[in-house]
Amino acid sequence: MEYVEAPFTISDGIYGSTFFLATGFHGFHVIIGTIFLIICCIRQYMGHFTSKHHFGFEAAAWYWHFVDVVWLFLFVSIYWWGGN
Repeated sequence: MEYVEAPFTISDGIYGSTFFLATGFHGFHVIIGTIFLIICCIRQYMGHFTSKHHFGFEAAAWYWHFVDVVWLFLFVSIYWWGGN
């Protein structure tokens, strides 16, 4: 609903294009990360992880850190600076 009420569209220029592209890419990465965590949950349930063998879970944690840092950059550069 928020995108319908936005005062710009994807075809309004560089800000609209960048906003929707970056938001879409971020949403895509959130979906990938959610699938990653679901797979980790299934593997944990099946007993695939041990205290010595848990790289899949560690990779999922690092992936979410990456998504968080990118989101902070996007928020500051597009929503905060670009909104003024």
